[in-house]
Amino acid sequence: MILEITVNSVTSALLAQEGEADRIELCDNFHEGGTTPGAGSIAKARELLHVGLFVMIRPRGGDFHYSDMEVEIMQSDIQSAKELGVDGVVFGLLNPDGTVDRKRTAELVALSRPLQVTFHRAFDMTPDPFAALEDVIDAGADRILTSGQAPSALEGSAVIASLVKQAGDRISIMAGAGINESNILELCRLTQAAEFHASLRTRRKSGMLFQREGVFLGDPGISVHSFDIAAPSRIARMKRILSGHP
Repeated sequence: MILEITVNSVTSALLAQEGEADRIELCDNFHEGGTTPGAGSIAKARELLHVGLFVMIRPRGGDFHYSDMEVEIMQSDIQSAKELGVDGVVFGLLNPDGTVDRKRTAELVALSRPLQVTFHRAFDMTPDPFAALEDVIDAGADRILTSGQAPSALEGSAVIASLVKQAGDRISIMAGAGINESNILELCRLTQAAEFHASLRTRRKSGMLFQREGVFLGDPGISVHSFDIAAPSRIARMKRILSGHP
């Protein structure tokens, strides 16, 4: 069983490694579902991590139908990630009708080699997951991250199980969304997936001695005086559960 932990900072990446995550997905902007992290963060993560390091390639939040300019940015970011020594990249492209953009996905997969490629949860926005599965396989990706087109992987477990069966050994199906210590065994049983994607975070209070209240730098009500960070104890517990030693 493979446990991938998604993080939005190098500090969180190191904590996830401390918890014995098998692989790290580094991204930025959790509140938008993840975007491409900065080159400095990628370089430092690669310097300090000995586990697998995958990087999100997503030039903006929102939908997954990209302009030619945005695809050029993705190409540049993939090349930069390769030069920085990552193990894999994570992206997903759709057509306006919601189907997988096979042509441009295949082009980005080819550019990414020899890195591994995960087609992310853009997959969950397609009208037919079973047709989308074949499209992603045809495009050459190594795995698909999916919640089974449901709000959580547990709710989408029946679809994930069907995708695992249809995929066979042609591509890996990685279950993700809402996965935690209390539902991972049930997900294993229901889906028969071999890879799982989780965040397993905790909230950390700021160490600032002076804290300005009532001023928000982003969304109203979101304070800068606390932030989410990976919880190594939760990750380690998940690993023990997956290994059969909870």
